[in-house]
Amino acid sequence: MTGVAVTAATSSPMAPRPCRIRRVTRESRDTFTLEIDPGNESPGFAPGQFNMLYVFGVGEVPISVSGDPTDRRRLLHTTREVGVVTGAMGRLRRGASIGVRGPYGRPWPLERAAGRDVVVVAGGIGLAPLRSALYEIVARRRDFGSVVLLYGARSPEDILFRRDLDRWQASAGIVVSVTVDHAIGAWPGRVGVVPTLISHAPFDAANAVALICGPELMMRFTADALLQRGVGRERVFVSLERNMKCAVGFCGHCQFGPSFVCKDGPVFAYDRVERLMALREI
Repeated sequence: MTGVAVTAATSSPMAPRPCRIRRVTRESRDTFTLEIDPGNESPGFAPGQFNMLYVFGVGEVPISVSGDPTDRRRLLHTTREVGVVTGAMGRLRRGASIGVRGPYGRPWPLERAAGRDVVVVAGGIGLAPLRSALYEIVARRRDFGSVVLLYGARSPEDILFRRDLDRWQASAGIVVSVTVDHAIGAWPGRVGVVPTLISHAPFDAANAVALICGPELMMRFTADALLQRGVGRERVFVSLERNMKCAVGFCGHCQFGPSFVCKDGPVFAYDRVERLMALREI
């Protein structure tokens, strides 16, 4: 599923439509969520797709939609302040205008996961692109077998969406395991990298689909751990939001071997990109 947002005056896929920010929520010291009013032109989105967000006079960046795909009244985008554009975005306040175009890209293949166990593995800000998939899984809980969320953060202070984590575990029948790289204070949970959680996670590897998002090194080690557990390469999926500029396959910035991440991804089956992810040159 792909989509192109347009204004009333033009059908150009490069033209953002101005939208208003309803709320800015600080998730951690360097991470925030924008709640955007999509207006009456909202095309909706599928879990895993992204929008291009434009800060007027500064620039444009691709950010996955982190909200509920069934709620067309608002768009949620969660990101870290890591550059000029996201830094300017973090300074926006309620009522400010932001440009939106999209959604773009291939979503998480939840239909392929129907009737199977689902393993969701997130590292850091990688939980944001997976959040929309988790919302849909919860809404269609009976369509799936066991659902496991394995989440790694840098520290307890960097854990995102705490209320969602508690709710998913308490009332949605999802097994949630959280680990941190560095414990702070009286942290009672696990310490270590997220791939170490896979060996003891409660899922049937022969009948599981895995969704992974996070730093690429983390995704490679996670995929290797899943393969060692017995999950087939064709049932492991990763999200690669690399170097996207135009989102329509025109500029070539996001070329990844024979593919363009914006058009052929950002979600890829691991058997398609495993070799490429191991090459430093790409």
